[in-house]
Amino acid sequence: MPSAEEIQSYLVGAWRLMNGKPEAIRMFDLSADGFWNSFYAILIAVPALTVGWATVASEVGDGTGGRVATVALLGVIDIATWVLPLVAFAFLSRPLGVGDRFVAYVVAGNWGSALLVWIMLPPALIRLVFPGWQDAATLLSIAVFVVSLALTWRLTNAVIDRGAALATGVFALMLAMSIAVLVTLQGLFGIEVPAAG
Repeated sequence: MPSAEEIQSYLVGAWRLMNGKPEAIRMFDLSADGFWNSFYAILIAVPALTVGWATVASEVGDGTGGRVATVALLGVIDIATWVLPLVAFAFLSRPLGVGDRFVAYVVAGNWGSALLVWIMLPPALIRLVFPGWQDAATLLSIAVFVVSLALTWRLTNAVIDRGAALATGVFALMLAMSIAVLVTLQGLFGIEVPAAG
């Protein structure tokens, strides 16, 4: 596992990429070890993700086998939604002409995703701790989601470094694959996530 100093450097690097600084890619370890170590970003994200899972589990009740089981299923779904599109992109990156950027995209994207999960924590906390504040939580969720999409696009553009059109294509493809995995697995496991409002 990367050291605390390395993790901090990677998160700062991701933030700089999200702010349109492509040179920040030098802050990442793009070796084979760095590639596999970037998946430790999932562990960094789990505490914040768990709040969202607990919130959804409390809202869907015990119909899916109990709250603990629901939290576990949501965890499996979220991790699959994180990883499976990257597996697909491993096969698609070369035909798309960005095979040489695959490792950098995965490494920076993993650390960037961990950072975004923490940025998206406040709405989940509001829903969990103040269930009567659903309208505020919904508005904040929408705002944070839009910001996270913009930051993800900027990270993608900085890492791909082949122009906005290609970056937009990669971004749209990865977003579509993530949504497809999420919806498919939620349906497969019989989890109906209630609307935030």
